[in-house]
Amino acid sequence: MIRLTKILIILLCFLILVPARSSSADENLQPDGITDIQTADGDVLCIPGNQSLLSDDCLVLGPSAVLNTLAEKHMFFPLAPLPAITPDETLNKVPFLYAKLNLEFGQMAGVYGSVDDAVSGSNKLRDIAAGQLIYLSYVQQADVNGNHYLQLLSGEWVRASPSTYRDFQGLEFSDTPDHDFGWVINESKPHSGPGYNFPELDITYYRENVIQIYDIQMGNGVEWYLIGFNQWLDRPNVRQVVVSTETPDGIQSDRWIEVNLYEQTLTIYENHELRFAALIATGDAPYYTQPGVFQIYEKKPTENMSGAFEADRSDYYYLEDVPWTMYFDKSRALHGAYWRTMFGYTQSHGCVNLSVGDSRWIYDWAAVGDWVYVHDPSGKTPTDPAVYSQGGA
Repeated sequence: MIRLTKILIILLCFLILVPARSSSADENLQPDGITDIQTADGDVLCIPGNQSLLSDDCLVLGPSAVLNTLAEKHMFFPLAPLPAITPDETLNKVPFLYAKLNLEFGQMAGVYGSVDDAVSGSNKLRDIAAGQLIYLSYVQQADVNGNHYLQLLSGEWVRASPSTYRDFQGLEFSDTPDHDFGWVINESKPHSGPGYNFPELDITYYRENVIQIYDIQMGNGVEWYLIGFNQWLDRPNVRQVVVSTETPDGIQSDRWIEVNLYEQTLTIYENHELRFAALIATGDAPYYTQPGVFQIYEKKPTENMSGAFEADRSDYYYLEDVPWTMYFDKSRALHGAYWRTMFGYTQSHGCVNLSVGDSRWIYDWAAVGDWVYVHDPSGKTPTDPAVYSQGGA
């Protein structure tokens, strides 16, 4: 608002200093009813306002030039919101409660037939081995002497910690935006220009704030994104959604899912229109998510996942009732990841991890046979199929 006021003041001064045409006002009315302005040389200046009304009959200088430059970046006063909404929050709900086993490598968790046996440690029925990620589903909780005891779906009891999951949700689009957008992934303050040498503004963007991207420039060796009037954020703090409605090579349909490994984003296109976008977490080295063109070959509303890749099984994981699973490349799948605390970073064993709500949205939209396009614009992810195993969560 302050910047707009300054522009209007400059325009007012400009109008006072430049002589008007001597002909009648009706002779050169603009579509909005404002008379053209002439310079001392007799050239006609474009009236700033609706930039779509500019023509070759006037000079785009001064305030018109500023507004025209902004319009070329799809920046207008006021800035228009994205044609998107946050999906229904009920998509975040699953009919399960989850618990995490906090065990050191080599430890075991005893499983018992009753809460009393679990408290006393007697009559143990079996053990659950420790691992990197161990999450169980449970139906009820009993707290005894400050400890949590949970009843599993099997009816057995185990000492474990109840866990909650993130309710992050992506964006559902009613129309395709005419410029890129993204999410802030670290709390940060923008600079007034594309570089660290420009002043930092007293504005704070928080993790998972949605931003619109109007321009990209290099500064101090990194990319900078124009996210508002004279507001620039650097690449380390942003994940960009590159809007592209052109069908990727190898896809034989007008609907597809795109996984961008570099940006850690997922987009869905249908009839060459953007329908959905989200932050994700894909395979971390050396368990990359394999680039390529695939098709969903199986959908499962819930799935138990387990595995280990290290020789000593120190990375063993066991995850019960993983929601909304869609397999597309061997054991690699799109699925909800209730154990993830944040998205936008590589973290998985090769699967495409999503929030519970986002995985449900995609599961409801997708059909077996739908295409999945996985790519890394940076070129850093290996493309040799020999590098890849079956994959995992």
